[in-house]
Amino acid sequence: MNFIVNFLFSMFSTIAFSVITNIPRRAFLACGFTGAAGWMTFWILQTYFHQNIGISNFLGALMIGLISIFFSKVMHMPVIVFNVPSLVPLVPGGPAYMAVRHMMNQQFTESMEKVVTVLVTSGAIAIGFMFSNLIERALKRTRSNFQPK
Repeated sequence: MNFIVNFLFSMFSTIAFSVITNIPRRAFLACGFTGAAGWMTFWILQTYFHQNIGISNFLGALMIGLISIFFSKVMHMPVIVFNVPSLVPLVPGGPAYMAVRHMMNQQFTESMEKVVTVLVTSGAIAIGFMFSNLIERALKRTRSNFQPK
């Protein structure tokens, strides 16, 4: 049951952000599925495999990047249409808020812990997207090598 609730809420939050950012309507379900797949990758790694938050975010972002590339090819739309809304479930908004809150209360040790969490999370997301881009380029290169001239 918890699996289904996580999937549905991450899908609906991604679709809601797609509406806010004015994504074309025909891409709503693809964006929702992409965001849900990224979140579920993160959630499963955190819940069942007890992975580091950086590894979980990296693999979640990699999943989002690869599925976004797939949907961009299928739907003939730019990759960023699927990347931006799908990223919403992974964004470390809670730890960023807590870092500022602890800093304002002069709890600098707790604040720095949250800042490190935010930096690790955002860095892992950026590296995950970079790796998905590298995988796409490598596939394009190998495909072009096998094309008849």
